[in-house]
Amino acid sequence: MEHRPLSELSSVADLKTHEEVKAPVVLSKRERLDRWVELLDRNPDLELKTLDEIEWKPKAERRALRADGSALTIAYADPVLRTAGLLSDRFGDAVDFFQISEHDAHIVLCSCHGGESMRADEAARRVRGIRSPSLWSLYFGWFR
Repeated sequence: MEHRPLSELSSVADLKTHEEVKAPVVLSKRERLDRWVELLDRNPDLELKTLDEIEWKPKAERRALRADGSALTIAYADPVLRTAGLLSDRFGDAVDFFQISEHDAHIVLCSCHGGESMRADEAARRVRGIRSPSLWSLYFGWFR
């Protein structure tokens, strides 16, 4: 290892002061869900994979569920949500990060409500429903 004075390091490294280092993005639950809706609405015709029969899986298996090309894949691909703390595109990490119940996540993501796939605009509509519980009767009155 070669030792150099701090004044020389700026020519070979990108140095930042403590103030320049970005702090993690802090988003409220509503802002997290709004961001997810926004991401889904960007490509409303996109066919998204659903998660297969969530309700029949044991808890550990349910929390680990994921599918390439799901609504959770869209969320996890977003650098803002990852910086805010979304750890992966797995069911359990999404439930924790978005601070939603497994029941609500099930309604958005499960194959029993959307078949093997659903359009992104449908997934966005479902996220709006869990984001604003007072709208549930408009979106999903038959679920509750």
